[in-house]
Amino acid sequence: MELDHVGVAAADASGLAAMFGELFDAPVVHEEEFDGMSVLFLELGGSYFELLEPHEDGAIGQYLNTHGPGIHHVAVRTDDVSDALDTAREAGVELIDEEPRQGAWGHEVAFLHPNSTGGVLVEFVSH
Repeated sequence: MELDHVGVAAADASGLAAMFGELFDAPVVHEEEFDGMSVLFLELGGSYFELLEPHEDGAIGQYLNTHGPGIHHVAVRTDDVSDALDTAREAGVELIDEEPRQGAWGHEVAFLHPNSTGGVLVEFVSH
């Protein structure tokens, strides 16, 4: 497994993308509307920043209201999300997603509960 991306909750994803693009020389490589959000991916050395701007009520909107903008989750790339979930179950990790589901960019994803992962919301992702 390896780091895939860091998900960042943002009030203005395109503004943050412009700043990160200039600051880190990280181009936007994918944009979409997904699950009531604008989602932008910026590539940085084989990993990504995923910028999440909510347009409707949902998890990211609630996160912004409670915590403000900032890091929302860390995603780890795996070849098989189902196998990664099985490993997490065997390790006693609390799962948010019992089975993989479709995420942004058409990737298969599943989340682990931060209560079991040191306070970090962890996402498994397979391209």
